[in-house]
Amino acid sequence: MQLHPNDNVEVLLQPQGEISAGHKVALRNIKKGENVIKYGFPIGHATCDIAKGEWVHSHNIVTNLEGTLEYKYCPINNEQLTINNEQLPINNAQLTPSASAVASPSPLGEGGRGRGFFLGYLREDGRVGVRNELWILPTVGCVADLATRLADEMSKNTTLTVRAFPHTFGCSQLGDDHANTRQLLASLAMHPNAGGVLVLGLGCENNQINELKPLIDSSRVRYLISQEVEDEVEEGLKILSELSRNAERCERTEQPFSKLCIGLKCGGSDGFSGITANPLLGRFSDLVTSLGGTTVLTEVPEMFGAETILMDRCASREIYDKTVRLVNDFKEYYLKQGLPVGENPSPGNKEGGITTLEDKSLGCIQKGGTSTVFDVIDYGHAATTSGLNLLCAPGNDLVASTALAAVGCQMVLFTTGRGTPFGTCVPTVKVSTNSTLATRKPHWVDFNAGVLVEGKTFEEVVPQFCDAVISIANGAQTNNEKQGYSSIAIWKGGVTL
Repeated sequence: MQLHPNDNVEVLLQPQGEISAGHKVALRNIKKGENVIKYGFPIGHATCDIAKGEWVHSHNIVTNLEGTLEYKYCPINNEQLTINNEQLPINNAQLTPSASAVASPSPLGEGGRGRGFFLGYLREDGRVGVRNELWILPTVGCVADLATRLADEMSKNTTLTVRAFPHTFGCSQLGDDHANTRQLLASLAMHPNAGGVLVLGLGCENNQINELKPLIDSSRVRYLISQEVEDEVEEGLKILSELSRNAERCERTEQPFSKLCIGLKCGGSDGFSGITANPLLGRFSDLVTSLGGTTVLTEVPEMFGAETILMDRCASREIYDKTVRLVNDFKEYYLKQGLPVGENPSPGNKEGGITTLEDKSLGCIQKGGTSTVFDVIDYGHAATTSGLNLLCAPGNDLVASTALAAVGCQMVLFTTGRGTPFGTCVPTVKVSTNSTLATRKPHWVDFNAGVLVEGKTFEEVVPQFCDAVISIANGAQTNNEKQGYSSIAIWKGGVTL
């Protein structure tokens, strides 16, 4: 498949000799030093002459990425996208949602088709949860095992799902590193998917509950400092029992699609990610935002090389400037550690056909569809603006998914070409990029986008995907939920005392 008329490579849909499906071959002779073009944009340059039909991968191309860049504000005119300030025409129907799909709410769910709603739990702050669970959030790693014990004990005494989210942080941190941990936990404590939250402290940690409380504004949250009570298990269960009684009174009610907040994430990509699953999420993102909802795209390093496509879609100069800072600050984070900004694709990514970071990024950002970027969110903070948002977080699957949950995303749509059982603290919907993975790991994969290279069209698949997502919003369990896989991971960038 040639993804764009300007491309000088194509993607194999089936293996060709010793070259695996999802990998690239040259459409014409490519000279040493010449840019390799995919999706219409450079993904690196050739390190030697490449003959037509030859395999194009990490043995003969390298990234063009280096350091921070100065960008030019070029608001999109709906006819052109830019990357690295080079303008190229859009000519890829796979990346552009149909006008009828965007205009009509009907594709969004069998359960609400034609009526424009899903069934959720309205919270006191106006946000809506798609789950009604009890959460236990330790302030520090020292009480992580206690949190797990309390969850196990409480699960015997309530019909609600009880989840503990152990982590290793909350002490021996300083400055921004400590502040990020505190802010992330505060945002999670107010998550609408939790009908009740116990914030569990030790008492002597840096992350003091008295400093955490001012960041939390929710009637669904209670606190326990373990060092201040005789029997922390007994006291914890008392608090959880009260929270359970309150949460059990909550009921699902009809809520408009504008209340949806959806996280967009990819992990373990392959050569099909930018052809099937990521564009599918982009279509869905365009639908949700067109109806007043919110979607959040993160993994900042996986914007490198494709960032100006997002910059050109910013709603204002202010949002553009925030996006430039988001990208360049993240590059500085790499450079201060003496690390190259283009060193990203993992061994699994490369095995699946992803060669350079630009190759991955150009597929990655397709999850954001074609909508306007309305805000940039700092790590650990909640979303305040509807529409497409960008979030400051790394590409690491666990860290990025947790950050999306902290934003207030009721679920994370997680595309994968390699597969993973992982789930964060909210439903984590695995969307496979290829049918082979979906067949091998049906207990991991929730939706197979691989059919999009097997004769199915986006017009057929988008409504099916919307039905699946709304079904999950209405209470259907994802595979990670069925297997009890849920965890959080905190981004640590500072010293440990």
